[in-house]
Amino acid sequence: MSAPVKAGWALLGIWLQPSAASTASSPTDVRMWDLRMSVPPESSLTGCCAAHCMAHGPPPPRVDRRPGRHNNRFTMPTRSLLPWLVAALTAGMPGLAGVPAAAQDHPVEYERADIERGAQLYDEFCSNCHGSEGGAVAGVNLMSGEFRVATTDQNLRRIMTRGIPGTGMPPGTYSDAEQIALVAYVRNMRDYDGGVVTLGDAARGRAIYEGKGDCARCHRVAGRGSRSGPDLTAIGSVRGAGSMRETLLDPTGNMLPHNRSLRAVTRGGDVITGRRLNEDTYTVQIFDGQERLRSLDKADLQELTPLADSPMPSYAETLSETELADLLAYLVTLRGLVTQ
Repeated sequence: MSAPVKAGWALLGIWLQPSAASTASSPTDVRMWDLRMSVPPESSLTGCCAAHCMAHGPPPPRVDRRPGRHNNRFTMPTRSLLPWLVAALTAGMPGLAGVPAAAQDHPVEYERADIERGAQLYDEFCSNCHGSEGGAVAGVNLMSGEFRVATTDQNLRRIMTRGIPGTGMPPGTYSDAEQIALVAYVRNMRDYDGGVVTLGDAARGRAIYEGKGDCARCHRVAGRGSRSGPDLTAIGSVRGAGSMRETLLDPTGNMLPHNRSLRAVTRGGDVITGRRLNEDTYTVQIFDGQERLRSLDKADLQELTPLADSPMPSYAETLSETELADLLAYLVTLRGLVTQ
């Protein structure tokens, strides 16, 4: 073991030794660890911790002698020694010395399931601004780990949920599991292979939307179509091509929570199902199967349940790969303003 590492462990041993006062026999005394220490005068710690310890010997523990103080609680070590202690301990550890702090601030490994889920979330909510490879925002490259302010996983999670005021980064509403998944994916973007989504011809895709796909039967674009399904006027701004493709193939498995249909049963026994438009503490507004807007008081309901299955059909067997690519090419062009 090198001298700096020995010195670091020596400092730890001093900080973690029982203080004299803590061993006193008193009904109120509890044997605890005194974590404070004094630094010998004339010591500026401009050299290595090992040299300092060799020159001055181990710094003695300080006993708090104020009345009523029995050193029965933790106190923090002198701040000025902390950087030297860290330097001493990392000096002899392969892989830590000389590594930027950002590289040490997050785990080396992440769960594969989290990375895959994060890739889906990124495609849905992040790719339209940051790009599929994470480099579309000036001064930020998520794939190579270049950030403006974020260095730790905790920083990333805070930015995801709070945004960055004065920039184009808005706050997002993500569960803890979704935050973990997004961070896992961002940390592994460079090595992750999720496949490439092929886009076809947008003009042919529009024809499929209006014809074979019969999408307007449930969806609305620029004021045209049905209100029974989510408005797709701006779908290209909020969902990525990969996410939309998964939804076309498996609507139920990829249905977003806020798009789930509701089943409401009144106290009189009437059953109402449809798409939730809005909900607050006391009321819920639903577009029913006849596209009528129904505003219901929750106090008048005996049941209000989200439906597990999506009313949207799967296109896995209906459309060929070429037709799917054309339809996706059309959907990603839809970036207008949604009108209710």
